[in-house]
Amino acid sequence: MTETSPYRSLPPRTLSALIEASATINASLEPGPVLASIGRMAAMVMRAAASSVLMLDKRRNKLIFRAAVGDRSDSLIGEEFDADLGIAGRVCRTAEPLIVQDVRDNNDFFRGIDDKSSFQTRGIIAAPLIYKNEVIGVVEVLNKDGGQSFDEDDLSLLQIFANLAAHAAHNAQEHETLAREKRALLETVKGQLQIIGSSPALRNVQDLINRVAGSNATCLLLGETGTGKEVTARQIHQISPRRDRAFIAINCAALPETLLESELFGHEKGSFTGAISQKIGRFELADGGTLFLDEIGDISANTQVKLLRVLQEREFVRVGGTKTISTDVRIITATNRDLRAAVDAKSFREDLYYRLNVFPIQLPPLRQRREDIPLLVEHFVNLAAISLNCTKPRCGDDVMSMLVGYNWPGNIRELQNVMERAVLLADGSIITPAHLPREIAGEPMPATLDKAESSLWGYEKAMIIKALRESGWNQSKAARALGISRDNLRYRVKKYEIEKPTT
Repeated sequence: MTETSPYRSLPPRTLSALIEASATINASLEPGPVLASIGRMAAMVMRAAASSVLMLDKRRNKLIFRAAVGDRSDSLIGEEFDADLGIAGRVCRTAEPLIVQDVRDNNDFFRGIDDKSSFQTRGIIAAPLIYKNEVIGVVEVLNKDGGQSFDEDDLSLLQIFANLAAHAAHNAQEHETLAREKRALLETVKGQLQIIGSSPALRNVQDLINRVAGSNATCLLLGETGTGKEVTARQIHQISPRRDRAFIAINCAALPETLLESELFGHEKGSFTGAISQKIGRFELADGGTLFLDEIGDISANTQVKLLRVLQEREFVRVGGTKTISTDVRIITATNRDLRAAVDAKSFREDLYYRLNVFPIQLPPLRQRREDIPLLVEHFVNLAAISLNCTKPRCGDDVMSMLVGYNWPGNIRELQNVMERAVLLADGSIITPAHLPREIAGEPMPATLDKAESSLWGYEKAMIIKALRESGWNQSKAARALGISRDNLRYRVKKYEIEKPTT
């Protein structure tokens, strides 16, 4: 220790007590045990009859009893008061320790605390818990053993103890916050990623999910576009032993080869033009968790070779790098292509195909599970009403019959889009056939009207033109205003032959 160390002049017994206190306080990250240890060790180090730990709720400006030691001390836990009041409030406000030899002579002392705990306080010293120059709480000790009075040496010792305890208290609070946020996030994910339905075809899929989730087997999800492959992948992850780790998804068809490899494996600084810094890839981000590779049938031959190596060796090298990086990732892939036919056509590696096809799950198209459509309609109407901030409309029986009878070439994704538009058009009333696309409602289009002039088509075209005008014909801004992707907007602009005015 240096000559300026505050510990240098401490008696061996006191120094030993501080060392023991530090070890005890830092033995856990759970807030309850940590704060209880701080209270208990404060009384021991200071040789006092009682102690308490109050934590500051900065947002509400309240001091809260989180731990207490002494007769009937449990009655204080959870009690709170304004952080500007009392002896603890003064310490919190000034960030300075305070000694009160006789509380009967101090107007800041709040006697209601003694009344509640049936404890008679004589003398008290209090010190702030300070972390990075901010007060996060206060530790108090009451009534020195043997009826003696606290002195300035006691005050200095308590501040030393408080400095040790502050880091543990902060870490415990951070741990509590992170744990709470994690639980909330998991609950949010669970709520949003439901597999809706009870049809035999869906029950078969759910059975396969339950069978494979507990293993590390590579899954291949097969099915038409829009059948819910990513939702299925997330469900597998959510009930797997890896559920507390990351689920990382990437659409392999959405990126060119060079960018895809950088996204998957990461890259080193200067490895290519624009690589201005090192980047961690999806395999590293998903370490310990699950990596979902959507549209796996669209990756290039070169990327297939690199992916095969990762599956075989469980290691990879960043683009432009030389260091081998190990990874522990559960792989789930998906495609709407016939990979077996792609293997026969020599466009997909046979050895990679067998690596991916360990546990295939075929997802049924919506037309093969029509009995699930009413449940899906109700689910998507609820979601749309929430996201659009509008009153939830009711779906009429005639509309439900049309929805169940439609063939749904776009499957669940198409149904979700149709219901979102119907909720918007219904404006909180009843969804009628007029709110559905004509291919679903089955109404023949009058010969005198073209698509743009029909009521529904015209309404959608009008909304798009309005959004484009308000955004200065910036398609990205207009797409955000409409809540659709830019590609979706461009498709509709072309579909309705919308052109920007020349004047």
